[in-house]
Amino acid sequence: MKIKNILISLFFAIFVFTNVAQASGGETSSAPVAQESSEESSYQAKSLSELASSWWSTTGINALIDFDDGETISDPRGHKYEREMTWFESSLGRIIMIIIVFILFYLAIAKGFEPLLLIPIAFGGLLANIPLAGMGGEHGMLGIIYNMGIHNEFFPLLIFMGVGAMTDFGPLLANPKTAILGGAAQFGIFGALVGAVMLGFDLQDASAISIIGGADGPTSIFIANRLAPDMLGAIAVAAYSYMALVPVIQPPIMRALTTKEERVIVMKTTRKVHRLEKLIFPIVVLMLTLLLLPESAPLIGAFAFGNFAKESGVVDRLSDTMQNSLINVITIFLGLGVGSKLAADKFLVLETMGIMIIGLVAFSVGTAAGVLMAKVMNKFSDEPINPLIGAAGVSAVPMSARVVSKVGSEEKPGNVLLMHAMGPNVAGVIGSAVAAGVLLSIFK
Repeated sequence: MKIKNILISLFFAIFVFTNVAQASGGETSSAPVAQESSEESSYQAKSLSELASSWWSTTGINALIDFDDGETISDPRGHKYEREMTWFESSLGRIIMIIIVFILFYLAIAKGFEPLLLIPIAFGGLLANIPLAGMGGEHGMLGIIYNMGIHNEFFPLLIFMGVGAMTDFGPLLANPKTAILGGAAQFGIFGALVGAVMLGFDLQDASAISIIGGADGPTSIFIANRLAPDMLGAIAVAAYSYMALVPVIQPPIMRALTTKEERVIVMKTTRKVHRLEKLIFPIVVLMLTLLLLPESAPLIGAFAFGNFAKESGVVDRLSDTMQNSLINVITIFLGLGVGSKLAADKFLVLETMGIMIIGLVAFSVGTAAGVLMAKVMNKFSDEPINPLIGAAGVSAVPMSARVVSKVGSEEKPGNVLLMHAMGPNVAGVIGSAVAAGVLLSIFK
């Protein structure tokens, strides 16, 4: 037994000694390599002035005042689309855009102009104008968001799904003639198409720009990505800017085109719509799309699905998610992604400024067309129609309807026009999607 124990101990000692010897040999042979690697990565000593100079070259202040620092623009499509910044883009342009961003913050916070849209867009613009950070590049935070859901049209479809889940077609079904106002407001889209062609844009680019006239951000992104991907950023910024600025743009036009007597008109309460009508309506709209305008199917399909889920009454959890969690998350991402295009090198260029001007004129024309059509309808209708609700025919839902209600209550306290304005407002959403489908079908 003792001999057995001695043999086992001897074998264990030999095994340990062999491993130790191999380890020491490996360390010896790798020592020169480690030493060489250490020499290559060794820190180069710098003086205090050199350290200060190195730090200064990485500051935003230096980037703003050094016109020849070699900084390149950030582009979510990758390095091959990036170029060196001009002196204006790297300095004065950034300062101008930061001032614009703070104006948007003021409008959102102090004035309450659609803060859910303006704050993410403006903050994205602030991040996009930080020197040297590359936030809008392919691997930057804003660039990732942009590629994740704006460039591929995914976010707009999710937004349409959420809007559909929040939409009540009751006011439109109760008073179907208000759909005419939604159609009249789309005149801004085709007016913008003509205007863009007159300014020198080709027909395909002009078609992509024209949807801005309906103040429909998701549809603008959808059609721009199909017809004019190079202009997607400018079109998205213009569309969402005017959606957010509806409370600024529409009231002066509404007041200029109506009289005091027209603005105080009280509209009668509409009939109660049966639940079955609301359930059938999105399916009817989708089937008409299937038969007549398949190009609009992604937008109208997402919209109809959200509304059908809500009206079915049996998937409240899904409907609630689409109305709240989903649309809130997508609004954050969409706002930041659109804000990434507020970088000086992308926004302060002639093409973008031209698109912004066309969009403003087109949106104003669409608002005016809706109000004028409502005035005509009021003249020939047995029941009084307040012409203010015509301004809600643009696709900015529910912002335009809220603005109409606010202006109406200011003119006559207690006059609630919100539900009457929702009819043309939801008709405008469908109308802009149909207009997009028509334009897409032309270039099929």
